[in-house]
Amino acid sequence: MADIKIISLEKKYINDVVKVHVNAFPDFFLTFLGPKFLTEFYASFCTDDAGIGFVALENNKVLGAVVGPLIPDGYFKRLLKRRWWAFCLASISAVLKKPSTIKRLFRAVFYRGESPENGPKRSLLSSIAVAPDTQGKGVGKALVDAWVAETKKRGSQGCFLTTDTDNNEAVNGFYQKLGWEIEATYQTAEGRNMNRYIYDFTDENS
Repeated sequence: MADIKIISLEKKYINDVVKVHVNAFPDFFLTFLGPKFLTEFYASFCTDDAGIGFVALENNKVLGAVVGPLIPDGYFKRLLKRRWWAFCLASISAVLKKPSTIKRLFRAVFYRGESPENGPKRSLLSSIAVAPDTQGKGVGKALVDAWVAETKKRGSQGCFLTTDTDNNEAVNGFYQKLGWEIEATYQTAEGRNMNRYIYDFTDENS
């Protein structure tokens, strides 16, 4: 990690971030929607005041990125209202390939799991992607730590995220090692079993 820098996400890094995302999640739905769609998604965290994003760089090479809104309530609705046309254009090829895609298109992007009912208002960690050949070297932890620290700096009282329950032991173990706790489990409309994690700020993890 000595030569790796964690810096705020900027638009000039978006194309490389999208490439990392595609390589890290080749079979995921957002990847199926295509690079143009992912570009719109990640770029939003550079333009909205509530967006928080970081990239990991090594000799100016993007190794990974993490993004999420400080205040998730209304964030994705604002994005859709402001850039609906861009997202529609970006998703055309995916819809033509698989027309049924449109049924879950915007739910997949703009619905990231309900906020926990109990406790403080929390920031949402929406996405983290690390280049496959870099995984296991501490890049993911450094990105999450930077994102969490920034949410706290901006006044958040805690964070939450969602991830698959099944066949996802490495990811679940990753968050648990970082101190995140499972707050709830639920099933999506597509039948995916999900874990919802929380990380609240206390004296112990300050």
